[in-house]
Amino acid sequence: QVRVVESGGGLVQTGGSLRLSCQATGRSMYTYTMGWFRQAPGKEREFVAANRNTGVTTYYADSVEDRFTISRDNANNRLYLQMNSLKSEDTGVYYCAVGSLTVPVKSAGEYFYWGQGTQVTVSS
Repeated sequence: QVRVVESGGGLVQTGGSLRLSCQATGRSMYTYTMGWFRQAPGKEREFVAANRNTGVTTYYADSVEDRFTISRDNANNRLYLQMNSLKSEDTGVYYCAVGSLTVPVKSAGEYFYWGQGTQVTVSS
């Protein structure tokens, strides 16, 4: 059984930065796609970023490209999301997700495992 735990959320001012971490246990992440999703109050969960098993191929939502960077450390089963130039619209609960090698990265329903989420609040 895979367990996924996020950390690093918090309160930050507009224009600030945060780094989220995701720790997966129970199986090597080298054969999985890992991604980040977020959910704002009253809205559906939306795709943020993902990368394939080796970490070379990455994907970003248009709204975060050039501000967020996803990276992973397969040796330690960790996924990261560096978030810079944060905006109020980035506020939400951020979830780490684990899916197959070929998962459609923007399809939340296709991912196998999810963490409980970490809150990110950007204040003006």
